[in-house]
Amino acid sequence: MQRISQDWLVLELTGSGTILGIVTGLQFAPALFLSLPAGKLADKFNKRKILVGTNLIAGSAALTLGILVVTDLVVVWHILVLAFILGIAGAVDAPVRQSFVPELVGKEDLPNAVGLNSTNFNLARLVGPAIAGVLIGAFGTGPAFFINAATYPIVILSLVMMNRATLIKRDLSNADKSDSIRVALAYVKGRKDIVATMLLVLLIGAFGFNFQVVTALMARVEFGLGASAFGMMGTMIALGTVTGAIIVARQRTHPKIDLVFKAGAIFGITEMFASAMPTFWWFAAALPFCGLSAMIMMASANSFVQGTISDHLRGRVMGLYLMVFIGGSPFGSPIIGYIGQNLGARWALFTGGAICLGSVIALFLIFRKSIQPAALAN
Repeated sequence: MQRISQDWLVLELTGSGTILGIVTGLQFAPALFLSLPAGKLADKFNKRKILVGTNLIAGSAALTLGILVVTDLVVVWHILVLAFILGIAGAVDAPVRQSFVPELVGKEDLPNAVGLNSTNFNLARLVGPAIAGVLIGAFGTGPAFFINAATYPIVILSLVMMNRATLIKRDLSNADKSDSIRVALAYVKGRKDIVATMLLVLLIGAFGFNFQVVTALMARVEFGLGASAFGMMGTMIALGTVTGAIIVARQRTHPKIDLVFKAGAIFGITEMFASAMPTFWWFAAALPFCGLSAMIMMASANSFVQGTISDHLRGRVMGLYLMVFIGGSPFGSPIIGYIGQNLGARWALFTGGAICLGSVIALFLIFRKSIQPAALAN
């Protein structure tokens, strides 16, 4: 709801796809600088307490934006600053939360946990855009920000009430005594399969996962529709992502890297296909397939990396993973937004899909010896 309402508010104030892309970029820019240090914090300190802090910051930012909107004081720079603050909270929260999952469920159930976590997240994405669209149409963007702010105390209370005795202790028997980020970088550098996965996540995250930018432009400019249609597009994408998350959650073993690459290729193709849909309803019908392939690719990549790294490096490696995933948006979102503003939303969507498909092909050719089943078996 926060993202849908924030994006719609930007369009109401400016009508600019470029500024919309900049706002999105600012929200993800902190991941470039904070994800790795946050991963180090996750390996060294209490993850549960860190998550309480990040939720406090994010909830305060949502509440502030809601107050500014309902008092008619909001201007574009407010949105830019608060998006950046949300980005800081998210950059710290994401690697800590990701590395906290194995302590909740253990390594054996990790593939299911990653998939279920994605399902939970995307169920919110399924319901949130639709509610946001109705609220914006009836009352404006303010109530959506207030509702979002009200959810954070629930999350914080859940973390505080968690039974710490049931958490699974990390296996540190083979741990390097150093908590240096350099150690984690050297480990990843020696794993060509993880390098290939992270590069693919970087490129697809930067140029493919810009739905909030492109669908806003498609709704408002291409089809001449309002906030309800924008919210419905988000719901259709989430319908596919929930399905993909459930598919991944049903797996009893960690996904192989070839599934990551296959799903990435299908995502690029479906995104290009969606760009050619002639009407709103045809476009909406194509979006679940984009969400399905996107979720299978990302959840499989996450589970693959999490399932093959050492416990004592988990926070730092996942910090790097989240840095390349989220950190690509500050570069990709403004570019896609600029293309959408000047050449049209269809070209923005097609370009993103083409880059994704090209990235899969190029990385497969470069790393094919490291990611083929025979190489992985050895």
